[in-house]
Amino acid sequence: MFKALLKKQLYQLNQSFFYDGKKGKARSKKSTIGFIVFYAFVIVGLLGGMFTYFSLLLCDGLVAGGYGWLYFTIMVLTAVTMGVFGSVFNTYSSLYQAKDNDLLLSMPIPVRQIMLVRLLGVYLMGFMYSAVVITPAVVVYWINGSRSFACVVGGLLLIFEVSIIVLVLSCILGLAVAKASTKIKNKSIVTTVLSLIFLAAYYYVYANAYTLLQSIISNAASIGEKIKGAAYPLYFIGKAGEGEWLSVLVVALVCVALLALTYFVMEKSFLKIATSSGKTAKREYRAKRVKAKGADGALLSKELAHFVASPTYMLNCALGTILAPAAGVLFLFKGNDFLAPFAEMLQGNEDFLPVIAAVATCLITTMNCLTAPSVSLEGKNLWLSLSLPVTSWQILRSKLSLHFLLTALPSVICSVCLCVVLRPSWILCAFIVILPVLFTAFYAALGLAVNIRIPNLNWTSETAAVKQSFAVLITLFTGWLAGAVLGGGWLLLSEKISAIVFMSAAAALLTLVTALVLVWLCKKGTKLYEKL
Repeated sequence: MFKALLKKQLYQLNQSFFYDGKKGKARSKKSTIGFIVFYAFVIVGLLGGMFTYFSLLLCDGLVAGGYGWLYFTIMVLTAVTMGVFGSVFNTYSSLYQAKDNDLLLSMPIPVRQIMLVRLLGVYLMGFMYSAVVITPAVVVYWINGSRSFACVVGGLLLIFEVSIIVLVLSCILGLAVAKASTKIKNKSIVTTVLSLIFLAAYYYVYANAYTLLQSIISNAASIGEKIKGAAYPLYFIGKAGEGEWLSVLVVALVCVALLALTYFVMEKSFLKIATSSGKTAKREYRAKRVKAKGADGALLSKELAHFVASPTYMLNCALGTILAPAAGVLFLFKGNDFLAPFAEMLQGNEDFLPVIAAVATCLITTMNCLTAPSVSLEGKNLWLSLSLPVTSWQILRSKLSLHFLLTALPSVICSVCLCVVLRPSWILCAFIVILPVLFTAFYAALGLAVNIRIPNLNWTSETAAVKQSFAVLITLFTGWLAGAVLGGGWLLLSEKISAIVFMSAAAALLTLVTALVLVWLCKKGTKLYEKL
């Protein structure tokens, strides 16, 4: 029985290699092999290569200064962070919230076997993410440091010890996530915020990686003393990687003890956790007045509710809502530093930058492509919208309104910040604000028109409609091309015509094209929408 459970668990972990959940069918052999090769390339090639390079940069300086243990401490902390982040949500879904828990627990299977299989799945996921960090670190140390028997034993044990630490932390944090999820009302907002925080942290560390490495190497002595004083266990872990036998023995015994304690706690609490449905707050019904909405307002609320309920939709189609104001505020504080090198070059042609600023804001707005998958996202529920007592044009107009609502205002904030720093004439200020707004209207209409022509209604996951959509791809590239045409046109014509004339022509052209697309949507687009 345990063998059958283990086989089932391993298949679930690797199901994406053999089954396409987005299309609802099994992959072909070629597709499976290609997917496995691609996944191995990403995990081993890209991630492994990145952390190998990171290890090479860090190892030379610290080992040469006699701080090999600090090198291992830093790499262990990095591996644990990577492993926990990669497996904690898998812990929540596969251990505490598995869909087949009720089915398995109703069968004559020992609870211990179910728990062990679940834990093994969590362990393997964490091991994959942590090993891609710690394994290159150990190998790099063997190459640049010491290859003694003690070092080899300590390094090999460290790889598995890190995976045990990841397992313990994943179980603890997975339980916390499971408990918290029963009390969070809007999980999609939390998921989106956490994803944005992780992306921001990742890009910050990536952008400052070299500076951080240099700071660690330059201040190795002071950092080492602080770790020895305030976090002595980390010092022991680092010494274990170097092959000091006492540290190797102590760290191994502690990891075994942690593993045994985790197993004991899980064995005592697994059944209760797996069958728990969470607390349901009791509320007393109170009659309230509901303000009536018009058809347009109700349709917009419907689109907004769908947007807020879908982390995939928010993260992939509305980053511009956050990045546009952020770019404007950043330019507000750092703009003068950025413009300083161009001051002499632009003397006598101060109107050059306002056009570039307007075009740059237009390009930022292309990060919002809310209309491009909006029809596809209705999927098999499209008939519900068509059954409402409203016109098809009202439905399409609500999709345009959502895009405009979430894109135009952020672009205006960005444009105002640019105007404050650049200080152009009031006419150019108006165009810096107006041009991105017109571009937003054009981009919204373009995305909706393309999606009506190339819809994808046969999906089993919204990810397919958002991230694997030809409509989104075509809209993105067309938007980038339109922005490039505006910027390239200004570069070619800046010496022949004034900025006001160019921006007036660009605004008129965008207005004309947008009007034509809207007319097509109102007439032919609505008919195509009704036939989907």
